[in-house]
Amino acid sequence: MKTTKKTNASLRHTLTLMKPYRFHVFLSILSAVMVVGAQLLIPVFCGNAIDGMVGAGQVNEVTLLWAILGVALSMLAGALAQMLLSRINNRIAFSVCRDVRNRVSQKLQRLPIAYLDSHKTGDVVSRVVSDVDTFSDGLLMGFTQLFSGALTILSIVAIMLALNPVIALAVIVLTPLSILVARFISGRIHRFFMEQATVRGEETALINELIEGGRTVRVFGNEAQSLAHFDEVNGRLQTATQNAVFFSSLVNPTTRLLNNIVYAAVAIICSFYAIGGAISVGIVSVFLSYASQYAKPFNDISGVITELQNAFACASRVFEFLDEAEEDGGGDLMLPETASGEVFFSDVSFSYVSERPLISHLTLSVHSGERVAIVGPTGCGKTTLINLLMRFYDVCEGAILLDGIDLRQMPRKALRARYGMVLQDTWLKTGTVRENIAYGKPDATDEEIISAAKAAHAHSFIRRLPQGYDSEILENGSNLSAGQRQLLCIARAMLSLPPMLILDEATSSIDTRTE
Repeated sequence: MKTTKKTNASLRHTLTLMKPYRFHVFLSILSAVMVVGAQLLIPVFCGNAIDGMVGAGQVNEVTLLWAILGVALSMLAGALAQMLLSRINNRIAFSVCRDVRNRVSQKLQRLPIAYLDSHKTGDVVSRVVSDVDTFSDGLLMGFTQLFSGALTILSIVAIMLALNPVIALAVIVLTPLSILVARFISGRIHRFFMEQATVRGEETALINELIEGGRTVRVFGNEAQSLAHFDEVNGRLQTATQNAVFFSSLVNPTTRLLNNIVYAAVAIICSFYAIGGAISVGIVSVFLSYASQYAKPFNDISGVITELQNAFACASRVFEFLDEAEEDGGGDLMLPETASGEVFFSDVSFSYVSERPLISHLTLSVHSGERVAIVGPTGCGKTTLINLLMRFYDVCEGAILLDGIDLRQMPRKALRARYGMVLQDTWLKTGTVRENIAYGKPDATDEEIISAAKAAHAHSFIRRLPQGYDSEILENGSNLSAGQRQLLCIARAMLSLPPMLILDEATSSIDTRTE
């Protein structure tokens, strides 16, 4: 029941995402109708051709020519419609997935820090990349084959009923067997695909962790334990994938067997009718062609159902991420352009987990122009004070006042613009040195950037880089030393000239003289 609810929720989300592409969906349906119509006309023309040359010396050349022309035109129209269908379906599927990735990217910027602190980076990356790709593949296959297959089945049944109701009824009676078997199997494979997607996210998170901490792993000789941990997770992924693939692979051969039984039944019944003279040989060929075409959509749909189960399992993880509560914008109080920097903690209490109090009844006053050092053992809450000042988290009791105003009444963006912050853990984006220094002030001039670098004592080492301020910084500044990365972060804070500056062990990697 829980799996069905998740699938239904994912389907509703998908339909909502497709609303902007209603016209393309209409064109897709129209193209599918043309493809199916062209495919169903070909057996009729072939049957006419057979009836036009049954018996010695009874070849009707006019009938044959019309049949050949009809087949040729049907094949041409079907090919053009199929090409149009593929282009439209690609457009819809990839546009929807582009929109999903845009929404995920925007969501990342609006999620509270508490969410990012409590979820592994690799798992989030897996949802954004792998899960969206799998969703895209399933969506494309669903558009390409699901509707066309269903339309083919309904059209063939209608034509068979018109030609011979008895044969059509035999097909209709045997059809539910195939549907029930496919439904029985597919209804049980969703959980395997869900488990596969979850473990894949766990493995991505582990790989990300091992790459980032590669030096530490080797320093402590922890390679064997890391490999053992990875082997354990990878083994669970193997088991989940094998289960998903094995049970999903049962759908196609099972439905194929049942559809072959339907084909054989049609052939036997048609033979008796033909022997008795009730139907012509051409009509027999038409029925056999339709029986073959009738079976193919069931095989295709069974494969589509498997892919859709995988796609919706991944989509549910993506939509679960998109449904997470966002960080509110804060208060709507209009703030003055300048700030004096008076900070007052009034009887503040805070804890990340309610069962473990961290800060209790703290009162602290910091006046403009003062430099205040917070000293204490690891885990006593020094960095937590920064999180509260920046409103990454809100206080549980009491209040924090900035220039006499409660932080909760201030818009978060305006509040954070009043702080400059340099952390012990440096962060540099992939780009040039100039772009990283100007990160908080993109319109800064070269003179301002160089002045900030000089003030941070970073100018001298920047000049020694191959392209100076235009030198490329790799991911997380891996081509710079820890001290150089900190100096660039300090220069970035100095460039924005905030009213208040927070340093969280910001000079821990800088040499003593520069510090």
